Amino acid sequence: MTRCTAPKTLRGPMTARVLHALLWLGASQFAAAAMPPDTTTRCGWFDNPTPGNATLVDKDGEWTIGMQGGHQAEGDWPTFPKSRWVATGTGSAGYGCACLKLSARADTQEVTHIFSSRTQPLSVCRKDKALTGKEPENPLK
Repeated sequence: MTRCTAPKTLRGPMTARVLHALLWLGASQFAAAAMPPDTTTRCGWFDNPTPGNATLVDKDGEWTIGMQGGHQAEGDWPTFPKSRWVATGTGSAGYGCACLKLSARADTQEVTHIFSSRTQPLSVCRKDKALTGKEPENPLK
């Protein structure tokens, strides 16, 4: 029976260090590619007034997430439990308080990708001084 061994040039601590470094560099490049450098977390009012339309209003203004028949950010919109959602019409129309980890174009304030989101109690946005007067309108009130 013959034994399979690596050539002498591929054995030794130096080779192990080089391979380890290459694996580490590859993993760090993958991580960098997975999360663009312009990723930020924005918190505020997530408003979904009609199907396909959604915005996030935070301290810096209104960020377009989706426009029916037009721009749609990649990624999933937040899923709100009933206690954190204000229904403003039929179907899924309404708004809530949320934080989104996202990428956006600053020049157009369009969200290009949502990486993750978390909902917050409505009171968090209502108590935020930067969001005073920015709560979406509720036509059912």
